Order: sequence, then C-alpha cells, then structure tokens
Amino acid sequence: MSIAPALREATARLSATSDTARLDAELLMAHALGLSRADMLLRQRDLAVPAAFAALLDRRLNGEPIAYISGMRDFWTISLTVTPDVLIPRPDSETLIEAAVAHFAGRAPASVLDLGTGSGALLLAALSEWPTAQGLGIDASSGALAVAQGNAVRLGLATRAQFRLGDWGQRVDGPFDLLLINPPYIARDAALAGDVLREPGSALFAGDEGLDDYRRIAPDLPRLIAPGGMAAIEIGHDQRLAVTALLEGVGLAVRPLRDLAGLDRCLVATR
Repeated sequence: MSIAPALREATARLSATSDTARLDAELLMAHALGLSRADMLLRQRDLAVPAAFAALLDRRLNGEPIAYISGMRDFWTISLTVTPDVLIPRPDSETLIEAAVAHFAGRAPASVLDLGTGSGALLLAALSEWPTAQGLGIDASSGALAVAQGNAVRLGLATRAQFRLGDWGQRVDGPFDLLLINPPYIARDAALAGDVLREPGSALFAGDEGLDDYRRIAPDLPRLIAPGGMAAIEIGHDQRLAVTALLEGVGLAVRPLRDLAGLDRCLVATR
C-alpha cells in the first residue's frame, strides 16, 4: 500500500479515540520511515508503507501517547527524548520560558534551578536560550533524572547542566537567578481521560486539592531566588488565587501569566 491510502485508513481508525487522528497517523508513519513528518509528506508519493507502521498504529489505538511511541517530543527550541518515566512536555509549559525571557530582557540569568525537572525540558530550554547560564535539575525519580541527563548529553548541554535526586528545594543551596518549577497539581480524585492516563501519576497528582507540592515548595523560595531574579511556577488553570496566597504568604510578589489558550498557567514570583 502507498502512503496516502494508508494514512487515510489510519486516520479513520484513530478518529474514534484521538482528537488529532490525522496528525497522529502522519507522525507514526514518519517515525516508522525514520523521517521527519515534513520529509515524509513531501516524499509520500515515492514511499511505500513500512512493515513497522502496523505495530505502531496498534500501540496508538491502545492508548499509548505518540511521544512515548516515537520517543521524542519538541519543546521550545529543542527536541527531547521522552519515556514513560517522565511527563510529556507540553506547549503550555513554554509559558514559563516566555516569562523568563521577558524578565531577563537585555541580560541573562547566570544560574538556573529546575525543581521537578522530569525530562529536563525547562532547564535545557533555558540553557539553550542563554548560552552562558549554568543549571541544576532536581527530581525525586532516578528514572526521570536518567532521561534528563541523556537529553543534556544529546543536546550538547551536559557541561552546563547538573542533575540530582532531591525533594523540591530541600538541601538545595541558593540563590539562583531563575527558578523553573512545574510540580504535580492535579487533585487526586480529578476525572482524567486520554493520553495523560499513561503518564507517571507522581508527576500529576498532588493531594485532595492539587496543592500539596506548592505548600512544600513555597517556604524555600525566598532563600532560593536571587535579588533581581524570579521563579516561574506552572499552575492549573483554576489555581491562581490559591497558589498566589501561598507565595504571598512567604513574602513574595506574584504576577500571573496566561497560556496561548488564555488560561492562567504561570505565576512569576519575585522577592
């Protein structure tokens, strides 16, 4: 079978379970061919469907996220390896990098701390943005840290990025010019569906209100934020008031930012 009818058939099958069925089919086909999606689309008339495509399609039909199937995810200006040990980086989280770029306009942070680094997405995006910066990523998962370290090596950033096991800001010596923090913030009993069900629960859920980790992080922030620095903290769309109160309660000034969908997504905290 040639590429075009195979993509149509795959799209029809995926449409029952995916809101991005055509895109999913194209990404799976490109991955099976070992090509970028753009190259695959440009050359599709000359290509035959590889044998590996059927198995990849079955994995997607069984609910496995595209990023875990392909093993890659684009974020900001970098491409990251992802595995089931880490949360899949999302465009909404780029709001934190946008906030940092605005804050440091005309200058660069010398030091970056990423709490809950996961795949290393936020830290490595920041280091790619500011070539003179040094960074530290903290995570409670050794599996996640292995993924982050591998990404740093692959991106040529390993000499500027360190990673270590830790419990948020505890036992971290500061201060840092830039803190990037994307903690779990989903309430334990929240109804979820789709790809997120395959992602690590430890990176998603934070108690009955989704606020448990913010409560643990906030007390350490005043000593970790350098003068003139900032913390960019991701929040759920309905958590602005609750998390702002926690941060103001430890003496920080707080400003909210919205993501591309117009939802509250990031709090900028300064001393």
